Amino acid sequence: MTGPRIVLAPDKFKGSLSAAEVAAALARGLRRALPDAELVQTPIADGGEGTVDLVLAHGFTPRTCEVPGPLGQPVAARYAVRGDTAVAEMSAAAGLGLLPPPGPTERTALHATTLGVGRLVADALDAGARRVVLGVGGSATTDGGAGALVGLGARVLTADGAEVPPGGAVLATADRLDLSGLDPRLAGTELVVACDVDNPLTGPEGAAAVYGPQKGATPDAVATLDAALARWADVVAAATGADRRGEPGAGAAGGIAFGLSSVLGARLTPGVRLLLDLTGFADTVRGAALVVVGEGSLDAQSLRGKGPIGLAALAHEVGTPVVAAVGRSLISPEEARAAGLGATHPLTDLEPDPERCMTEAAALLETVGRRIGEDLRARH
Repeated sequence: MTGPRIVLAPDKFKGSLSAAEVAAALARGLRRALPDAELVQTPIADGGEGTVDLVLAHGFTPRTCEVPGPLGQPVAARYAVRGDTAVAEMSAAAGLGLLPPPGPTERTALHATTLGVGRLVADALDAGARRVVLGVGGSATTDGGAGALVGLGARVLTADGAEVPPGGAVLATADRLDLSGLDPRLAGTELVVACDVDNPLTGPEGAAAVYGPQKGATPDAVATLDAALARWADVVAAATGADRRGEPGAGAAGGIAFGLSSVLGARLTPGVRLLLDLTGFADTVRGAALVVVGEGSLDAQSLRGKGPIGLAALAHEVGTPVVAAVGRSLISPEEARAAGLGATHPLTDLEPDPERCMTEAAALLETVGRRIGEDLRARH
């Protein structure tokens, strides 16, 4: 007789372990308490890094193309295809991890481009995709998606008709958006942006102000980029007849969500739920004894439907109980229960030193896994 089926579906512990490493550590601990359990390891992602790996584990096929990186250097961008659906990560073409040493600086913040993202989408169209899902976490860019549109055939022009160079800061010189050369296949393509933030494009809660500093932007650079994005929004509004700079999510990933939604009609949608639907996650958790979710920090952002909370909501719909293994929890037990988590197991309960929590996360997660298994065994 086999033991209970337990689905291990954590997200990454940022700066510490990948989602797959978290799942493996939990599995080792659970095996100690429940050696006969059927453990299903399905690491998840929320639209950021790990998104392509997630769908590749569920029947998608990898494809690679060479595109310009955030500073124009050629990079090999991998994405996933199944039938007429492609899933890509913006970070594969314009990610912080593609910046040369020393990493993000004021210069890269001002000049990084999403040109390669547009070229990646074009390659997906070449591969037969008519639905393209783009995860937008981890970007190095603040160009409002202008580069991506250029990569798909648009032209951003100055008042004297010259091409505006790549990057965010130079959008201050933009005067006109010429859409006559857009790839005609886009008209028959569903473009979906997996986006878990609700920032507008500009202003104190906008792309430059909130996310610019982590991309190397100094206060002066933030002001430069915000003003340039405002100019870009004026130009886009003139070309499309609608001003969407204030819409929730427009500021995602340096404003690429604004550019793609305003010009191409891209749909912005929460990343977790979209990816769970793509991978048939409801079928995986239906009938399981338990789902174990997790992420490095369970906090107010999580409660907006990110990571484990989005997953817990889906598991709840099919009647499967959920517990969470997290690096730390910044929400109350009542909030956790209201969000569908039957129990929360922070590593900080075992090791109060945050630095040791990160360096020893695998061993601590093993202990948490054993405790979860013991709790389940006691209840059954």
